[in-house]
Amino acid sequence: MRTDPTVVTAADVAPEPWTGRDDGPGPEHLRWHHAVGLDLAGAASCDAALVGFRSDEGVRRNKGRQGAANGPRALRRALASMALPSPVRVLDSGDVEVADGDLEAGQHRLGRVITPLVDRGRPVVVLGGGHEVAYGSYLGLAGSRAVREGGRLGVLNLDAHFDLREDARPSSGTPFLQMARSEELRGQRLNYWVLGVSQPSNTERLFRTADELGVRYLPDTECGLLGLSRVDAFLDTFLAGCDVVHLSIDLDVLPAAVAPGVSAPAAYGVPMEIVERVCTRVAASGKLAVCDIAELNPDLDVDDRTARAGARLIHRIVTSGGAPSRPA
Repeated sequence: MRTDPTVVTAADVAPEPWTGRDDGPGPEHLRWHHAVGLDLAGAASCDAALVGFRSDEGVRRNKGRQGAANGPRALRRALASMALPSPVRVLDSGDVEVADGDLEAGQHRLGRVITPLVDRGRPVVVLGGGHEVAYGSYLGLAGSRAVREGGRLGVLNLDAHFDLREDARPSSGTPFLQMARSEELRGQRLNYWVLGVSQPSNTERLFRTADELGVRYLPDTECGLLGLSRVDAFLDTFLAGCDVVHLSIDLDVLPAAVAPGVSAPAAYGVPMEIVERVCTRVAASGKLAVCDIAELNPDLDVDDRTARAGARLIHRIVTSGGAPSRPA
């Protein structure tokens, strides 16, 4: 059954009020906690929406270090006192929670929350959670009006890993293979691109699966500041080939010094300057529909570095403009 785009679905856990530093009234003192609303009835007038995905189940199944279920709370806390350059209106829709081990049901619930928000014509930012969040985001996009009516979907993953594992049960290592299989059922080939892939972190079998699926990727060794022209060309080609973008950011794409609080810290990684540039350009393209931020594990973080890095990327995405026009 398709979701009625005029009705925004409530998440499992209601959002909590945002608080943070307050320097005084007026737009010159504007911070994120001033800009976030919790009323679902206001979804039609928001500039962006947030949804949390509290899940460790995919990481547990993938034999990773658990704790990402607390990522949404840490990302909100890191965002709250960030200063805004201009007024924006952000809706916090609350959290979808996987507390019973039923990851598959949780991903479908997340999709049902995302679809009507996407149909409002503003970007949705999903706060993970393990990278299993990406398949829930995909389900929300696949059910959206833009994709149902023929918009070309493009999935850009900023990640050290392909996450194309052929496991018997879905996990944080399988979401993009799940997407590929779902697109095959729709008679489509998944348009999947990865920036920041680490060769030592992916087996030859994963590289073969990527080649079989036609995945385009740029290794982390080609994503440094000296490789900026390659990154820009990669991104230009990706954006030219799609109408609707799903941007998935696994924070382990960043160097371990920048993002220590993840299940698998990167020994090499892609510089923050490059990752932020990619996020800003995707947001400014006007094609971004959903962005998910995955793998923040506050229990493993150091001085909130990873939470602050993730929050800064969300901040850039929301404030970069270029959002698609609201549907008539």
